[in-house]
Amino acid sequence: MSRAADFASGKGHGDENFPVASRLVRAELRAPILAFYRFARAADDVADHATAGPEEKFEQLARLEAGLRGDAGGSPEGEALRRVLQVRNLTDQHALDLLEAFRRDVVKQRYADWAELMDYCRYSAAPVGRFVLDLHGESRTLWPMNDALCAALQVINHLQDCAKDYRALDRVYIPLDVLAAEGIGTEALADSQASRALRIVIAGLAHRTDALLDLSRPFAGRIADRRLALEVGVIQTLAESLCARLRRRDPLSQRVHHNAVEMAGLAAYGAAAVAIGRIGRMFGHGQAALPGNRG
Repeated sequence: MSRAADFASGKGHGDENFPVASRLVRAELRAPILAFYRFARAADDVADHATAGPEEKFEQLARLEAGLRGDAGGSPEGEALRRVLQVRNLTDQHALDLLEAFRRDVVKQRYADWAELMDYCRYSAAPVGRFVLDLHGESRTLWPMNDALCAALQVINHLQDCAKDYRALDRVYIPLDVLAAEGIGTEALADSQASRALRIVIAGLAHRTDALLDLSRPFAGRIADRRLALEVGVIQTLAESLCARLRRRDPLSQRVHHNAVEMAGLAAYGAAAVAIGRIGRMFGHGQAALPGNRG
């Protein structure tokens, strides 16, 4: 019997566009976050495997769920996360929601409109942030801002990788209605350089993602845990910068991802903005929000 590890892409938490369990997070909480990440990464690798068939993928996702539930034949990644959840008295619902998204990925290749894409993000992205908030004991009143930020991160990743997803998996997250509005279809993603129409589509979706980031901008300032607030501020800043790049650059032919130097500079800016806001509130200057980073 194959294991989820046999489907591994080799990608780890250090390869993501955004920080995962960085040193900003309290040391004792990094291991639980990494257990959740490894579970999600295993499921993602299964769903995105280029040659495995749907039946085999569903079998591996079922083994991940079995491990999470403590059933026989469960995967090591699921069992490891189950132990973390039990020790911390946390729900397994966030991990189960992720599995729903990856099961959709096995069979769903297209998204009709923005609403359908946002429903997917509710399962593929929001549970990650919700788990981290629960782990830190944060209020669930923060979930709407978390969900907006997580959805924005997901859409940014989809736009950056739109050509790769189409060519390798025939999977397109760009809503079909916005492509049709510009008179093009999914085959436009096969070109080596984006057409003017596709650039308009990508810029328009980046603009809609900006609206999500507007909703999430106060998020970091309302998180009680100082270190988590700093990390969320970093992520918000990186996301705003990537969104601005997607309005200017062609992801089919140009680099959108930050290099290490760019990421370090933006991370310092984001963390500093949150720290200054917290100091301001200590001295009675009211609620601060991160400034926009649209350049």
